[in-house]
Amino acid sequence: MAKEIKTIGVLTSGGDAPGMNAAIRAVVRKGIANGVKIKGIKKGYQGLLNEEIIDLEKQNVSDIIQRGGTILGTARCSEFRTLEGQHAGAEICKKHGIDGIVVIGGDGSYKGAQALSKQGINTIGVPGTIDLDIACTEYTIGFDTAINTAMDAIDKVRDTSSSHERCSIIEVMGRDAGYIALWCGVANGAEDILLPEKYDYNEQNIINNIINNRKRGKTHHIIINAEGIGHSTSMARRIEAATGIETRATILGYMQRGGNPTCKDRFYASIMGAYAADILCQGKTNRVVGYQHGEFLDFDIDEALAMKKDISEYQYEVSRILSM
Repeated sequence: MAKEIKTIGVLTSGGDAPGMNAAIRAVVRKGIANGVKIKGIKKGYQGLLNEEIIDLEKQNVSDIIQRGGTILGTARCSEFRTLEGQHAGAEICKKHGIDGIVVIGGDGSYKGAQALSKQGINTIGVPGTIDLDIACTEYTIGFDTAINTAMDAIDKVRDTSSSHERCSIIEVMGRDAGYIALWCGVANGAEDILLPEKYDYNEQNIINNIINNRKRGKTHHIIINAEGIGHSTSMARRIEAATGIETRATILGYMQRGGNPTCKDRFYASIMGAYAADILCQGKTNRVVGYQHGEFLDFDIDEALAMKKDISEYQYEVSRILSM
C-alpha cells in the first residue's frame, strides 16, 4: 500500500535557475489543492540539517512566478553526502511531520533525494538547472532563460567586436555540458563553437579559421567557448599572438543564472512542480520528473542517474556547417 502523504516539503538545491520560483509555487498550490500541508525548506539540504523549515500557504507564493533565483534560497552541502548527514536529514523530516519532499535541482541534488528515499522519506526530483545536462529529460528549468540572456549579451559583444575588427572569445556557463554553447553558437552565428564533448584542443585550427576569414573580408570573429573548456583569457592571448588580431575574452558568468524567467521556463516549471506534487500524493518515491516527446513523465532516480547524455551529432554537424 502506498504511503499516505499528509505533509510535503519543498527545497531548491545546487545552482539556482530562473523558473525555480514557478516550480515552488506550483508545488505549494497543487499540494494544498490535493489536501496536504506544505513546508518550505530554506537553503537546500544545509537548511534541512539546520531545521530552517517554514509553513507555506497559497499567499506565501503570490507574486513570485516572475522572479529569478529562488525564494527558498539554495546551498551546497557536503555533510549531506555522508550517511550520517542523510540519516540526520531523514530524522528531521520525521520530527517536522514531513512525509515527502520535492527536490528542485540538478543531478547532484537527485543523489540527496535518492538517499532520503532510502531513509523512508518519499522524494521526487524536479530538473532545475540551466545546464540541460540531465539525461532523462529534454528540458530543464532555467535553460531557456539562460540561453536568451547569453544570446542577448553575445549580440552586444558582436557589435563592439565588429566596430574594432576584433576576435572575441565569449565564455558561457554549462559546467561540463556544451548545450548553452551549442545553442548560442548557432543562434548568434558564431564562427567557432567549442564544446567539452567535441573540442580536440587544437587551437591551430581556430587560428587558421580566423586568418582565412580575415582574408575573405570578415571584420570580426566570434568564438563561443563552453565553461567546461574555460581558460578564455589565456586562449585570447595566444590567439592574438598567433594572428596579430586584437582578441578579447568575455566571461558572461553568473548573469546567465539570473533575471526574469521566460514564458517557457515559467510554464514548464509550473507543470513540472504540479506533476511532482501529484505523484508524491499518489505515494510515489525515488522518482524524477522529466519531459520527453511533448509529455511530462517520471522516471526512477536510479535509472535517471545512470543515463548518459551527449550532444546530438546532427545538431553539431549543422552548427559546424552554418559557421563556415
